Amino acid sequence: MKTILLLIHDDEGQEARYQAALDVARAVGGHLACLDLTIVPEYVGDYSVPMTAGGLLLAEETAVEAAHASRMRSRIEREDVPFDWTSTTGFLSQTLEARAGLIDLIVVSTDHTGAFFAHMTHVIGDLLVHTGKPVLAVPPASCGFTAQSRAVVAWDGSQDAEAALCSALPLLRIAKSVTLFHADTGAMTTDVDEAARYLSRHGIKSTVKNEPIGLERVSEALVREVASEGYDSVVMGGFGHTRTIEAIFGGATRTMLLKCDVPMLLVHRR
Repeated sequence: MKTILLLIHDDEGQEARYQAALDVARAVGGHLACLDLTIVPEYVGDYSVPMTAGGLLLAEETAVEAAHASRMRSRIEREDVPFDWTSTTGFLSQTLEARAGLIDLIVVSTDHTGAFFAHMTHVIGDLLVHTGKPVLAVPPASCGFTAQSRAVVAWDGSQDAEAALCSALPLLRIAKSVTLFHADTGAMTTDVDEAARYLSRHGIKSTVKNEPIGLERVSEALVREVASEGYDSVVMGGFGHTRTIEAIFGGATRTMLLKCDVPMLLVHRR
């Protein structure tokens, strides 16, 4: 987890994901690949939108982002983290995907309050499916990423859960505690105890917590677990775009993206 792609854009989630990316980079000795993106509105190019209106909106976005980029670059130059900087204009998902080739972790925001584009959940899903890279989804109200955190791993025994566990090793090694939360629906393929043994071979001590699920949705149990136990971060397998793939716990990943107040490391095995 040495090269960390950070989205630089003037939105409500910028400060939280900036701090989270810095925290992760410091914790693992990583390098920040800053992508300063002027986002082309999705409706630019839509024939139902007048060309002049679309052009004016893009021009305004360009001016705002240029000022924001100047502020952010000045800040990061004063940090103790190595970085590189790329400025470009494009659509959000496609530009992030194109930049993700030699990247170990992508840091973006959730749309927890709904103010920064109402479709970040879909953007995160597209990144998971199209890149196969771990995504750190940071709620705008969070205070960064606590390196020595109390981490919870959502476990259903799926390939995505396995991929998430493997990808999270650099962060789990430095976590204060690790809990494997198994919402038992009777459909597990890889036993949760095997996941615990895997972690132990990497020097990571974990606690297994089995939660029998009756009529309650798994997503509700997971949201309640994170809130009630005060975890600092979540690791879980990720879903793809809702029109293509739902991988872990049905809709639990989507629910977590909307309701979880702590950073989430998501992975989807391609």
